[in-house]
Amino acid sequence: MKVTKLMAPACLSALIYASGCSGVGTDFLAGRSALQTGRPNEATGYLARAAELDPNYQTPDRVPERVLTYLGRAYYETGDYAAARKTLEKAVSIHPDDPLAQVYLGLTMLRTSDRERGRKEIEAGLKSIDDTLEYIASDRVYGLYWDPSMAIRGAVKKTLAAKLDDNGLATAAQRIAEEFDEEIDDARSDESRNRSGGSSGGDGM
Repeated sequence: MKVTKLMAPACLSALIYASGCSGVGTDFLAGRSALQTGRPNEATGYLARAAELDPNYQTPDRVPERVLTYLGRAYYETGDYAAARKTLEKAVSIHPDDPLAQVYLGLTMLRTSDRERGRKEIEAGLKSIDDTLEYIASDRVYGLYWDPSMAIRGAVKKTLAAKLDDNGLATAAQRIAEEFDEEIDDARSDESRNRSGGSSGGDGM
């Protein structure tokens, strides 16, 4: 099980401190943590407040985590597909290269009977996840911390090649998106631990 699934309040406080966050950043991290621990209704409250304060908020990470993307995901996971679609369309319009926004927009479209566009968005988002991981992994300094066993990239390639039906594609895509989201934390943690003199750690998958 990944560290993010067991994130304690002290851990979250450390992340907030390390990010220099207050206000919008605090709400964003609390909302993201709630999403990752299966509490989308709680996440919606935090993320909606953060998005109201700054709809362009994003973290300064190698893979930026953006408030509108996570708010859209929270709406999706609570079943509010109208709000999810509106929020995720805005997220994609601002950052068309955001793979998580693309995947969750596609999932939302499938849920609202926009089948063809939904599949295209999902497939584009999955390809973007693969491209992002390949690009980061090519870096000789920090690339080894990202998807070192290539589990996520392998799952993307397998899913795109399988020609799954809508339900199969949605299930696989959501699982990959969640794993990619968690990989951001795992890679950041492994890199930080290595810089401080600890062992580098593995995939964390």
